Amino acid sequence: MIIRVIRVMQVVVLTNDILKKELLSDASSLQEEIIWIENLRQISEHQNADVFIDLLFDTEHLTILQSLLPKTVIINSVEKNLAEIGPSFVRINAWPGFLKSSTIEASSLNDNNKEVAQKIFALFKKKLEWLPDESGFVTPRVISMIINEAFIALKEGVSTREEIDTAMKLGTNYPYGPFEWAEKIGMEKVDSLLTQLRKK
Repeated sequence: MIIRVIRVMQVVVLTNDILKKELLSDASSLQEEIIWIENLRQISEHQNADVFIDLLFDTEHLTILQSLLPKTVIINSVEKNLAEIGPSFVRINAWPGFLKSSTIEASSLNDNNKEVAQKIFALFKKKLEWLPDESGFVTPRVISMIINEAFIALKEGVSTREEIDTAMKLGTNYPYGPFEWAEKIGMEKVDSLLTQLRKK
């Protein structure tokens, strides 16, 4: 009799409680072994894992993340593209508020990494939408520009924050208004993306 051993894929996820909750929003039970960590130093304890996801990505993480290659390394990098970070990573849009969507914007220059990333996100009942490797993807660009316009309208006295938020939610069916988005995402991220886009 032949006994077939089915190997469970080990996935390490660097995250905080907010993004973890969003990532798990559609998942019921996970077949793979997910190791949740809260700081980058803990990655060294799990070097033998198959896939690494950094939802708290910062360019200061690059040296450690590059040492994990050629394994699949997925990073939450909205502002910076693969031309700036390195072509071997998979980028996703995991800004707060976006990760609970059933479709996640992503970019990769490697077909094998795409395949692995798709399998991993399918575990969380999420589908990856592959986009060109551009700063900001699509949705964060649009939301950031709307936030910018909302601040201009507020400064010009067009309306109040609450009224602008309500108008956007009613007019676009978005879950949040521009000021609510800004608070959820973090203005430093929005400013960073808008600055990046102005350079182009």
